[in-house]
Amino acid sequence: MNTSSGDRAFSGSIAQLYDQYLVPLIFAPYARDLADRLAPHHPSAVLEIAAGTGALTRAMAARLPGDVSIVATDLNQPMLDHGMSIGTPRPVTWRQADAMHLPFGDGTFDAVVCQFGVMFFPDKAAAFAEVRRVLRPGGTFLFSVWDRIDDNEFADCVTKAMADLFPADPPQFLARLPHGYHDQATIAAALAQGGFTGTHAFDIVTMQSRAASPREVAIAICQGTPLRNEIEARDASRLGEATDVAAAAVGQRFGPGPVSGKMQAHVIVASRDA
Repeated sequence: MNTSSGDRAFSGSIAQLYDQYLVPLIFAPYARDLADRLAPHHPSAVLEIAAGTGALTRAMAARLPGDVSIVATDLNQPMLDHGMSIGTPRPVTWRQADAMHLPFGDGTFDAVVCQFGVMFFPDKAAAFAEVRRVLRPGGTFLFSVWDRIDDNEFADCVTKAMADLFPADPPQFLARLPHGYHDQATIAAALAQGGFTGTHAFDIVTMQSRAASPREVAIAICQGTPLRNEIEARDASRLGEATDVAAAAVGQRFGPGPVSGKMQAHVIVASRDA
């Protein structure tokens, strides 16, 4: 699956809104889960790719021993800048980097982690090959991807609301990208093409996404993700209206608030053979 620059653009105010609304809504619970899954592997040097504003970075800094080095990278400098402004429980290294061309030597890390970033890589197998290259023999690659949009209720609700608002050209960012890379056979094939030829562990993890109000959900998704770029590409003057329509749809389906909706993801573990 190829991605356009608009699909991967987390620029301007999106970074702040992403961290303020989207991180607590959907990312923070899975960040704690991934950090807990990583800890028993006892890594000494961890690379995070597609770190965003650092939800998983902060969880790992809190969960892993203080002598474990953590390097957090992302393609988008504004996301890293916002993450650095928040800070972490202990020092980590922040660095702009493209997952397709990692600026690290072979065998530098014994764990590579990625939370909900793989879907954005233009060439999954090539990115996986880069991960394998920077891993030491026996190292662990731990990552997560969202399940199909039907199993993620807030995303599904907002996507349907946008289709009603723009019937001639519905914005499909959420279904196409964040929720478009969930087939286990497809993921396993890309891992094998990238050199991860062993057995891969897949775990389906279901959680509840919670917000104080339907409007918080609408702001998170309509203004804190690249869905905003799709809305504004259709009519830049209608972002506020789109947010209102999304909030009304969430409120109608889940109540006036606080609101809770199902979310579901795949967590994958792959190891580099010697």
